[in-house]
Amino acid sequence: MKDKIIRGTAKDGMIRFIGGITTNLVNEGVKIHECTPTSAAALGRMLTGCALMGVQLKGEKEAITLKINGGGPAGSVTVTGHAGGSVKGFIGNPNVDIPLKPNGKLDVSGALGLNGMLYVIKDMGLKDPYVGQVPIYTGEIAEDLAYYFTVSEQTPSAVSLGVLVDTDYSIKASGGFIIQMMPDSDPLLADIITYRLEEIPPITTLISEGKTIEDIIELIFSDMDPKISSEIVEPMYKCDCSRERVEKALLSIGQKDLNEIYDENKSEEIVCHFCGTKYEFTHDDIGKLIEESNK
Repeated sequence: MKDKIIRGTAKDGMIRFIGGITTNLVNEGVKIHECTPTSAAALGRMLTGCALMGVQLKGEKEAITLKINGGGPAGSVTVTGHAGGSVKGFIGNPNVDIPLKPNGKLDVSGALGLNGMLYVIKDMGLKDPYVGQVPIYTGEIAEDLAYYFTVSEQTPSAVSLGVLVDTDYSIKASGGFIIQMMPDSDPLLADIITYRLEEIPPITTLISEGKTIEDIIELIFSDMDPKISSEIVEPMYKCDCSRERVEKALLSIGQKDLNEIYDENKSEEIVCHFCGTKYEFTHDDIGKLIEESNK
C-alpha cells in the first residue's frame, strides 16, 4: 500500500482533519538510522507528525521543524518537513533499548524523557522563523503535539500517531491524524469525537487490517459527512543535503579553523545526520575552500 496524506472537513466545516499512512516513509527513516524498536517508534511518530503538519505549508521553500528533547536516553529527535510531503529526521541515540511498559507497549516516553521542551519551528521564508515551544506533556509525542496546538495556536486538537514495529525491526504499519475544531463549532462535537477516538482500534491496527486512510476517516466521522479535499500527497523520506551545502557548513567554522585543518595536512569526512551520506574533503579540497573564502 502506498503512503498517502489527505485533508478535509466534516460536519459542515466545523471540523478539519489531516490523516495519513506513513509506513514506507517511516520504514526508510528507521533503516537509515538502524533504529531499535523504541527509537523507531519515537522517530516514526515524529516523522509522521511532521509530515502531517508539513502539508499545510504553501510555498516550496517553506519548512517546518519539530524537535523534542526530554533528557532521556534516546537524546533529542529532530525532523523537518516541506509542503510537498518530503520529510527527514534523526534521533540522538538510535540504539536506545529500555524495558517495555507494563501493558507490553514500547516506552517512548521513557526513552525521550519528560524534562524538556517540544519545539515547533516554522520557516516561512521571512527574515526570522516562527518558534513555538511547550513543555513536554507526556513524552508520547501525539499528546505533546495536541498540547502545543491547544496552548500555542489556541486550536483544540486531537492528535494520534502510531508506529507498529515488526519482529525484524521493520515497520509493519505507521500513520496518524490531526483533528481540529474550528472557531464557533458546536462544543458537543469535541466530546463526540473524543468518545469515538477512544472506541476505535489504534490506527496501526486498522492499517494492518488493510484499511485505507479514507476508510479510517470514514470510521471516525461516520454521519458527519466528511469531505476530502483534492490535495492528496504521497509523503516520502527525502534528504536535501548536497556537497555544496556541506561546503558552506565547512566555511562557516571560520578561516582560522580551516587553516589549522589544512596546515595539519588533514582530510575531513562530513556525515549527514539525516541520511548518512558521507562527504570526503581531501587536503587539496580544503585548500580550494580557503582560496575561495579569501576572494
